Amino acid sequence: MELGFEEKDFLACCGSTKFAKEMALASPFASLEEAVRAARDIWFNKVDVNAWLQAFSAHPQIGDSTPTSHHHRTSPTSAQWSKGEQSTAVATATSSTLQELSEWNARYREKFGFVFLICASGRTSDEILAELKNRYPNRPIIEFEIAAQEQMKITELRLAKLFSSKAKDTIDQYPAVVAKKVEEDRVSIIGGHLNVTSEATAVKTFQIPTRTRPPITTHVLDVSRGCPAAGIEVRLEMWKGTQPRPLFGETDIGGWIFQGSSTTDNDGRSGQLTSIVNVVDPGIYRISFNTGKYNPAGFFPYVSVVFEIRESQGKEHFHVPLLLSPFSFSTYRGS
Repeated sequence: MELGFEEKDFLACCGSTKFAKEMALASPFASLEEAVRAARDIWFNKVDVNAWLQAFSAHPQIGDSTPTSHHHRTSPTSAQWSKGEQSTAVATATSSTLQELSEWNARYREKFGFVFLICASGRTSDEILAELKNRYPNRPIIEFEIAAQEQMKITELRLAKLFSSKAKDTIDQYPAVVAKKVEEDRVSIIGGHLNVTSEATAVKTFQIPTRTRPPITTHVLDVSRGCPAAGIEVRLEMWKGTQPRPLFGETDIGGWIFQGSSTTDNDGRSGQLTSIVNVVDPGIYRISFNTGKYNPAGFFPYVSVVFEIRESQGKEHFHVPLLLSPFSFSTYRGS
């Protein structure tokens, strides 16, 4: 059974019009799993920074009922879902907690320029406040990536609700086995983001097995210009030398094996550097940026970041952004 949706349906799941248009073009979907795979690919690989910010602005602050931007029209469905997602937080909040949340939300927005975003389903007000305080010291580039990840969690939960609602309208037309598949799809996504509750203990959850993007990705932001850095050559290599790992100060010629290369696009993101596999090979990796060609007057002719993927981390996603200015750079590993 394939379920078709309109652009407005996907806009209720994620407040980015570009995301909604891309999802509508990809529709219909044979299953919730298929829709989530498409959503992840579109959100992380196809929409731009402005689309992320537009989606963020569609969310109300915790304890509030209106979106963060008065210029953003939130659909009634989205508003209703937001209210439900915040129900645990509201139910567990005291007047003093709500006041503190409001103050910290304002402080957060002043620092980062967008609302504090968290998948609030099942979280108490104290848990949310603690996470807000924990994330506040982050650098903007780190927090921006975290917010995007939280938005994707919310989108997946809402896609599950969307499929469940659509299935109720059409379920009488299909065999019982189809109804069971829709329910399994719904539980698959919700189970990935909520703590086990009394309602979920009797249901078997399923993990989505396939990636929608390569296990190692990167993007570059040019701080001096205040924009993504387009046109930077990126190269990924893996250590295969005679020593278990490269040693500082020792010659490593021939020890690095080429894995893939690309050039950053207008959003500062590189193309595919490695194959899309479920489990990435453990080992030492090096990702290098040709910053000298991008900015010949800059301080660094090139920048390399060496990191290790352990066997237990093979199913994780490794995102290595580069924050570049004329005389400094910084990186972090995002999951």
